[in-house]
Amino acid sequence: MYTSRQKIHKDKDVEPTEFEESVAQVFFDLENSSSELKSDLKDLYINSAVQLDVSNNRKAVVIHVPYRLRKGYRKIHVKLVRELEKKFSGKDVVVIASRRIVRPPKKGSAAQRPRSRTLTSVHEAMLEDVVAPAEIVGKRTRYRLDGSKIMKVFLDTKEQINTEYKLETFSSVYRKLTGKDVVFEFRAAEA
Repeated sequence: MYTSRQKIHKDKDVEPTEFEESVAQVFFDLENSSSELKSDLKDLYINSAVQLDVSNNRKAVVIHVPYRLRKGYRKIHVKLVRELEKKFSGKDVVVIASRRIVRPPKKGSAAQRPRSRTLTSVHEAMLEDVVAPAEIVGKRTRYRLDGSKIMKVFLDTKEQINTEYKLETFSSVYRKLTGKDVVFEFRAAEA
C-alpha cells in the first residue's frame, strides 16, 4: 500500500519526527489531489523538514530534499511552494538540497576532495537554494570597525513580486543553517 511514509526517506533508518510526517502527508496529499503536480511529484521525496522561528509572529518551514532530486524540485518549485504555503497557512516554505561538507585531506595524503564539497561551495549553493526562484545578481561583504562582517546579496527584480515578503525569512533561515548574517536587497541585472 502506498502511504505518506514513502514521501520521506531518512538516513540510517531514523524514525521521522511528527512534524516531518505531517510534511510528508502534505506531499502525499498534493500528489493525489493536484493534477498539475501529480506526475512531477511521483518520484520525489524529502529527507527532513524543520520549523524555524523567523520573527516573533512568523515561522518558516525548511524542507531538505536529496541532492540528486534538486532538478526535479527546481522544475516545479514555484507551484510547489505556493501549494505548500497554502497548506501550512501563514508559514513561509524554503526548499534546500542536502549537501555534504568534507574535511580537508590530511597532510601527505594523496586524496583530493571535490571543490563542490568545500564549506565555501556548500554555503554558496545553500544561498542559491534559499532564494530560489529569484536569481542572485551581486554580493558585497561589509566589514565593520568592530570586526563583524555582514554580507549583502542583491536579487534580480524579476521575482520581486513573488519573493519580497520573504526577505526576512531568507536571512533568518540562512543564518540558522550557516551562522552567517545576510541582508537581501533587490537590484536589476546589469545587461
